[in-house]
Amino acid sequence: MAEVVVTVFGGSGFLGRYVVRKLAASGAAVRAAVRDPEAAMFLKPMGGVGQVSLVQANLRDQGSVEAAVAGASAVVNLVGIATEHGKQRFDALHTDGAERVAKAAVSADARHLVHMSAIGADHASPSVYARTKAAGEARVREAFPSSTILRPSVVFGFGDEFFNRFAVLARFNLGLPLIGGGNGPRMQPVYAGDVADAVVAVLARGDARGKTYELGGPEVVTLREILELVIRESGRRRFVLPLPWWVGSLAAAASAIFPLPSALRVTFDQLRQLRTDNVAGQGGQGLSELGVAPTPMAAIIPKMLARFRP
Repeated sequence: MAEVVVTVFGGSGFLGRYVVRKLAASGAAVRAAVRDPEAAMFLKPMGGVGQVSLVQANLRDQGSVEAAVAGASAVVNLVGIATEHGKQRFDALHTDGAERVAKAAVSADARHLVHMSAIGADHASPSVYARTKAAGEARVREAFPSSTILRPSVVFGFGDEFFNRFAVLARFNLGLPLIGGGNGPRMQPVYAGDVADAVVAVLARGDARGKTYELGGPEVVTLREILELVIRESGRRRFVLPLPWWVGSLAAAASAIFPLPSALRVTFDQLRQLRTDNVAGQGGQGLSELGVAPTPMAAIIPKMLARFRP
């Protein structure tokens, strides 16, 4: 039987590390397509000798994308950004880059494509992030109709930029900011390991082709509850600090002008996203339909945030 070769774009990112490890454990030969192969050498021990290889690729460069997928059995695109910086723009990666990967996968005769989007992807959203995610989905489906689209809620795990960001703030701030006051938006945090299992499951089963799955964890919680969880598990005597939207706008304006630490930066687009819930739709397909049992936050968060305790 021919070797299963899976090209993973964004393999060195937070989620990519989980996906590469799970794919290698499934027996696939993993080709991690990354911008800086030298910085991604830590991926190679995640598989057997020679099982994980590295290739340089940039979603803005057609030639490198085509070279990365040449001869691949399947392609997984995990590339996404939460904020724009330099040449890393939402439309360039979420939309144009996603289309470039899909077309390259077709040209390479890859059997399957898994595209990572996000819950909340919507052409009518006020958020540029959400609009470009929706546009990317449309272009991927147009180029590769049998592709599978995965839409996770907030993804958590060791090294994430969500729970860990608030834990860093709790080290130095007396209060964790809740912009907009109240309880904040509802979210359905999903464990990165479960999302990686979903990717492996999609590639192993033919009935997932052409479908969209919304991936959420077993709990729907408010942003206030998340902040309270971070405070509790990081062992800090802190409180949740409700702030009006105009304060958030001032913070976003300051972030655009001054080189603030990453934990303190917020963008206007992130503020727009905070005005809507981030939960899986009712009656849709999710982790359970892929045979993945969602992991509760209590199984991961305490160990994940232990390093922040005094």
